Amino acid sequence: MLRIGGTVVSLDLIRERFRCDLSVCRGNCCRYGDAGAPVTSGEAKILKNIYPDIKPFLRDEGINAIEISGTSTQDKDGELVTPLIGNEECAYTSIVDDIYMCAIERAYNEGVITFRKPLSCHLFPVRIKEFSDFTGVSYEEWSICQGGRIAGKVDDIRVYRFLREPLVRAFGKEWYRELEIIHRELPRSGIADI
Repeated sequence: MLRIGGTVVSLDLIRERFRCDLSVCRGNCCRYGDAGAPVTSGEAKILKNIYPDIKPFLRDEGINAIEISGTSTQDKDGELVTPLIGNEECAYTSIVDDIYMCAIERAYNEGVITFRKPLSCHLFPVRIKEFSDFTGVSYEEWSICQGGRIAGKVDDIRVYRFLREPLVRAFGKEWYRELEIIHRELPRSGIADI
């Protein structure tokens, strides 16, 4: 584990390779799960405000789920999450060429909204967990991301490099620069064989 400011970061962000490969996974991170994507209270307010703008990008099943559950809901632990269609896929998904895509991000890419998508989605498969005295940042290996691990190894892309934009969004440019410096220095320190 590495300490950067108020965060404790798993070495796996540096050690492991990853690059999303939608041709293999078909967007299954938006499709499978036991709860919706985590959202902050601020993001929940944004989702409520932009819902009319993203509604044209949603499937009928997603619209129905959102109109029943709300633009965000609580999971079994009381945490805010996106609503689900049939207890499985995110209500904010659309399907393009048989690939599950984020309808929020599609609206963002088309210039309809300025909010890209919830940070937890942007960071996936990296997860953030708040503790009393630090923020944990870890990489999670999901079986649905096997294609991403293979693509990352083939292209030799580290997890943190693939996720540069959302990591900067979450923690800032200075934090990210510190992670890059640590990556360069670790092999010389003898702490890790990276």
